[in-house]
Amino acid sequence: MRYFIEFAYNGKNYHGWQYQPHSISVQEVLNKALSTLLKQPIDVTGAGRTDTGVHAKQMYAHFDFDRELDSSFWTKKLNAFLPKDIVVYRIIPLHDDAHARFDATSRTYEYHIHTFKDAFDNEASWYYFHKLDIDKMNEAAKILFEYKDFKCFSKTHTDVKTFNCVMMEANWQQNGNKLVFTVAADRFLRNMVRAIVGTLVNVGQGKLTLQEFREIIESRDRNKAGFSVPAHGLYLTKVAYPYIDQEII
Repeated sequence: MRYFIEFAYNGKNYHGWQYQPHSISVQEVLNKALSTLLKQPIDVTGAGRTDTGVHAKQMYAHFDFDRELDSSFWTKKLNAFLPKDIVVYRIIPLHDDAHARFDATSRTYEYHIHTFKDAFDNEASWYYFHKLDIDKMNEAAKILFEYKDFKCFSKTHTDVKTFNCVMMEANWQQNGNKLVFTVAADRFLRNMVRAIVGTLVNVGQGKLTLQEFREIIESRDRNKAGFSVPAHGLYLTKVAYPYIDQEII
């Protein structure tokens, strides 16, 4: 039987989602926990990658197990076994060909910035004290919808067949000293969100015009785009599937 796990994690102590031979990852911790509790080797497949230090408020992974599992019982059991920075919301039985990565129809990320020094937000948000023109940044964000090829925001030397992504949402919201950039697409390239945010920050500082932002996308050149903002402000917040109710416990 195939099962999906809906879970969240604080990425501070992990070298990303994907298994690393010499560094701790979220995938490794989940594999070990499930293998120990279910008393057989379990290998989970995630909805996608997150880089070192990036967080997930909603993530999915699937695994196969030859017996029926009581979702409520094993969710509690797994949470008791996992470290405090990983939490499982539910275990969902699904059809055998369901796939956590390939069946996802969209993914949503948030990037958090605070513009005044905060003693409690240092590990959950990026402190950026320069004045930003949020209206101009939102104008630039709208330009993203005009394009599909985002090679300019992709990490170089990545093994992908296409740099095309369908943008579904991209906007900035400000609440006092807090800024949140929300972006959703059918897929994302490696480092894409952090590169987009860094480039939009350059727009907000007046270092780039809207036309120059457009030209960067059309150049398909990562060297022309902005810097990659720090990982600790980035959150994967939603992964959507056609057959899963999105309501979280």
